[in-house]
Amino acid sequence: MAGVGAVTPLRSVRNGFARDSGYRVLVDEEAVADPVAADRGHKQATWDDPRTPWAGKPRRIDVLCWLGIVLSGVFYWAVLPFRASLVGTHPVALELLNGSTEAVVAGAAFARVGHGSLVVVVLAGIFGLVKFDPLFWWAGRLWGERVIVLLGGRRNRGAKYMGHVHRWGRKFTWPAMIIAPFLPIPSAIIYVVVGWAGMRLITFIILDIIGELLWVGMLAALGYQLGHHAVVVAQAISHYGLWISIGLVVLIVFFQIRSQRHLLRTASQARAASEAGTASEAGAAKDEAKDEARDEDGAPAA
Repeated sequence: MAGVGAVTPLRSVRNGFARDSGYRVLVDEEAVADPVAADRGHKQATWDDPRTPWAGKPRRIDVLCWLGIVLSGVFYWAVLPFRASLVGTHPVALELLNGSTEAVVAGAAFARVGHGSLVVVVLAGIFGLVKFDPLFWWAGRLWGERVIVLLGGRRNRGAKYMGHVHRWGRKFTWPAMIIAPFLPIPSAIIYVVVGWAGMRLITFIILDIIGELLWVGMLAALGYQLGHHAVVVAQAISHYGLWISIGLVVLIVFFQIRSQRHLLRTASQARAASEAGTASEAGAAKDEAKDEARDEDGAPAA
């Protein structure tokens, strides 16, 4: 992994870092000297949206990465109605689709009673869990702090992990990748942080596989130990799979709507604060112009 100190200077506003006061002063000075640049900066600002991980107009690579993340979410939703029915009939297939905990446990339990191989169960679970992870590593490389803040949620956990990266570097990112499946937070936050920190893709994939191997191995051992009892439970879940799926969809839709409302409210407040700041600056500039006019003409400007 490249050192954090080597990566941070390479990051720019286009790559997702917030625009600081020094940047704003520089842009204002350039705007006075170059009206065309000022107009271009105004057009760029119209693309800014706190709900998107990029700043300004998105590039093609931004759109591709974001589209991949969105499609992974759509895939999760498409599989959701089938989870309950597949867990007691085709657990290995369910592992390949989403690597869910219940699929790994059920698959190992079926292997215990002679239906399937434990090795296949473990490999299928690893694939199901890691297949979309590089997208979040890529997002961290592209957009840096901005996407980390978006994924960090209300608790802003991403900022805390960025602080750990600055202090410890690899001593934090490497172990964090391995224990990510065991942490009570979305693993995507860890993945974007290590992408932002400069971890190489091959290193990311190797550590991701190691971490998921430990997680899947633990679940498979549990399912293998439960054996017939877990099979009975899985089959009962599949029997009532339709109603369980409907309940899951309703709950997830409810929480997604609530999360989106919070995001929209936060974005609206941020936009209002930005507009208020712009209006205040414009008023201050107008007052300054009037003061200069008084000094030059000896009378208030009209």
